[in-house]
Amino acid sequence: MKKNGLVAYLLIGIGIYFLLRELRIPVFTDFYSWPTLLILVGVAFLIYAFSIKDYTNIFPGVILLGLGIHFHSLNHYPFWIDHWAMFTIIVAIAFLARALKTKNGFFPGLILLAISLFAIFADQQPSWFNWINQVMLWLERFWPIILIALGAYLLLKKK
Repeated sequence: MKKNGLVAYLLIGIGIYFLLRELRIPVFTDFYSWPTLLILVGVAFLIYAFSIKDYTNIFPGVILLGLGIHFHSLNHYPFWIDHWAMFTIIVAIAFLARALKTKNGFFPGLILLAISLFAIFADQQPSWFNWINQVMLWLERFWPIILIALGAYLLLKKK
């Protein structure tokens, strides 16, 4: 199971998603969207990580689950916070969740969480903090370029 377990969980989750979509059950109509796929993939990573006690998959699982919940909530809940710091909160939670099992990454998680909470809840942010807002706004707009560059790097790097 160790070799195919993650793929099996992914296939089961995506299969359930598309089956429910085809059945058009009224209770689930709000969940027929791409954020739901992110949630399912994140849950698959987490189930796999805990079932084989290989906790390295907690980090990507929490990130995918968190992004899915965030994007789903933005579409359905008017009170949901739409701020760049939500992304760093998700990464901070991923670090902290992994640190609970591996004892690795606790300090970066706390730092990211503190920065994120400061960015969201500070009414009067110091002027030196504006450059972070500008960088994050640029990243929110051009994040596909980062994916393209990462993919090109992975293709071109020497093995």
